[in-house]
Amino acid sequence: MSSKKKVLILVAWPYANGPRHIGHVAGFGVPSDIYARYMRMAGHEVLMVSGTDEHGTPIAMQAEKDGVNPQELVDKYNKQIVQDLCDLGLSYDLFTRTSTINHAQVVQKMFLQLYKNGYIYEDTMKQAEEAGTGKTLPDRYIEGKCPKCGYFPARGDQCDNCGSQLDPEDLIDPVSKNTGKTPIFVDSVHFFLDLPALKDALTKWLKSRKNWRPNVLKYSLNIIKETKARAITRDIDWGIEIPLPDWENQPQKRLYVWFDAVIGYLSACIEWARRQGDDKLWKNFWNDPSTLSEYFMGKDNIAFHSQIWPSELLGYQGLGAKGGQTGEWGKLNLPTEVVSSEFLTMEGKKFASSRGIVIYVKDILAKYPVDALRYYIAVAGPENNDTDFTWESFVQRNNSELVGSWGNLVNRTLNMVYKRFGEIPEIKLDDLLPEDLAILQKVEDAFLEVGELIVGHKQQAGIDRIMKLVNLVNAYIAATEPFKQEDFRARQILWVCLQAVYNINIMFAPYLPHSVQKVLTSLGVGNLKVPMPEIKQVTDLDNKSRKYPIICTDYKISENSLKTSNYSFVSWKFSYLTAGIIIDKPAPIFQKIDPEIVKQELEKFDDIIC
Repeated sequence: MSSKKKVLILVAWPYANGPRHIGHVAGFGVPSDIYARYMRMAGHEVLMVSGTDEHGTPIAMQAEKDGVNPQELVDKYNKQIVQDLCDLGLSYDLFTRTSTINHAQVVQKMFLQLYKNGYIYEDTMKQAEEAGTGKTLPDRYIEGKCPKCGYFPARGDQCDNCGSQLDPEDLIDPVSKNTGKTPIFVDSVHFFLDLPALKDALTKWLKSRKNWRPNVLKYSLNIIKETKARAITRDIDWGIEIPLPDWENQPQKRLYVWFDAVIGYLSACIEWARRQGDDKLWKNFWNDPSTLSEYFMGKDNIAFHSQIWPSELLGYQGLGAKGGQTGEWGKLNLPTEVVSSEFLTMEGKKFASSRGIVIYVKDILAKYPVDALRYYIAVAGPENNDTDFTWESFVQRNNSELVGSWGNLVNRTLNMVYKRFGEIPEIKLDDLLPEDLAILQKVEDAFLEVGELIVGHKQQAGIDRIMKLVNLVNAYIAATEPFKQEDFRARQILWVCLQAVYNINIMFAPYLPHSVQKVLTSLGVGNLKVPMPEIKQVTDLDNKSRKYPIICTDYKISENSLKTSNYSFVSWKFSYLTAGIIIDKPAPIFQKIDPEIVKQELEKFDDIIC
C-alpha cells in the first residue's frame, strides 16, 4: 500500500451494562488500535470511531434491578468504559455514545429512507414476555434448543453453534434466563427490516469480497441462506422514538438496539465532523469509494456487520429488489472488510461476569503494565482461533519475551553506550563490516514486511517478525562482544545496536505505544512522540445542558506547539539516530512480573468456580 489512502476504522460498540473485561478488548480493542496506529504512521488519513452502545431491554432491566433509571445506569458505565479504553491506549479519533441527540437523529433519518424505499414494513409478531410480570424479555435473555442443529443453549436471536439467525419462538423448549420459566408469547405490532428483499444484493456483494478471513466470509455466506425479515422495534420505553405519525408519541414503542447500534458508525463520524467545525468532513470517508472501511469486532458480532448493517446500507441506497432512491447523505460505502477475532477464554472457562469468571481491564491495569497486556493480546490473542488466557502464560510471555528478550536488548545496549561513550558515537558507514551491514539491512527490510502483515490483518505474524529481529540483534551482540573490543570496533558495534534498537522500537509503536515512548526518551529522542488518547468532557452538540466524556487523539501538531517544543510524530520508516546525542544512565523500562502471582490469581479463580 504505497499511495496515501483514506482509512475508516469502525470498532464494535461495547454495551454499557458493565466495565470491559480482557476478552472484550482482545476482540475489538487492541487489534483495531494496532491497525490504526500503523496506518497513521504509514502516512494514511485515518478516522477511527466507536462509542458505548446504550439502548435496549437489557439496560432497562438492569437499571430497574439497580434502582436507577436507564440514563443513570449508562452514564455510570460509559464513564468506566471510557476510562478503561483510554488507559489501554486505544487511539480513537472519537469514542462517543448512542444516547446523544445526534445519534438519534441519524438513526431516524436512516429509518425513514429505508421505510420510503420499502425495506421497512409494519407487521405483527410474537413477542416474549416474562411469565408473571408481563415485562418484555430481550431475545438474548431467552435460551432453548436450536431448531436447526439441536444445540443447547441457543439464544433467542442466534445459535452460536450453527450460526442460524433465530427468533425466540423458534427455540425448542424456550426458557427465561432470569427465572427459568417458559416465556409467554403475545401478539404485538412492530416494524420489520425486509432482509429477504435485500438478500440477492447482499449475496452478490459478499461474493465480491476478496482476502477476508475465510471463517468470516464462510459464516457470512452461510447465514444469508435462510434470510428472513427481522423486527427492528420492541415494546420498551428505553430507545429511539419511531419517527412516523401515530408512532412518535407511543411511550412503549421504540427502535430496537441492534438496529440503531450499527448506525452508530455513521452517526459517530457525523459527530466527529461537527466537532471539527466542518459538518461535511465525514463525507470524505463515507462517499469516497476509494476509502478503506475496516470493521473490527468479536465473532459473535459478525452477523450484524456482514448482514444487518450492509443490508441497511443497501436498502438506504435503493439497491435491493424493491429499488428506491439514495438518501440525502449520498452513496455510502459498504465495509471493505469485516475483521473478526475469535473468542478469548480464561483458564479454560468462558468469561462470565455474573459468575465472577472475569478479568476486568481496570483490575489488570491496576496491577500490571499496560503494554504487558497489549503484548499478550498481540502475540497470543484470538486472531484466528479461540485462545485461552492463563496467568502462567501471561507472566511467562512478559518475563521471557517482552522483558527477557526485548527489554534486555534495550537495557544492555543503552548501558554499554552510556558506560563506554556517553553519547551516540560517530562512525563511517564505509568502515562497517559485512555482518554489521547485514543487521541494518534486515532491520530496514522488516519495515515493509511487518507493514504488509499488519495491513493484511496478520498482526501476530507482524509482532513475531519483530521479535525475530530482537533475537537476531541479541545474537549479534553475543557474537561480536563489544564490551571486549577496542574503542574503534566497539564504537561500530554499539552504533549498529543503537540503530537497530531505535528502528525496532519504531516497529513496536503500533503494538506497545507506552513503552515505545519510554525507549525513545532513553535514546535521547523524546521529542519524537507516540500519540496517546485523552478523555475530554464535552457538551452534547444538540443539548447544551448535557455533558459526557469522549476519547479523542490529536495527531496534528499546531504551528505554535511545533515552534516551542519541536515535536514530531513517529513515522513508519527506517532512519538513523544522529551522532552526538547524549545517552543518560538508563533506568529499567520493562518490568518482570513475580511468578508467585500465578498461584495467587489461580487461588482466587478456584474460589470462584468451586
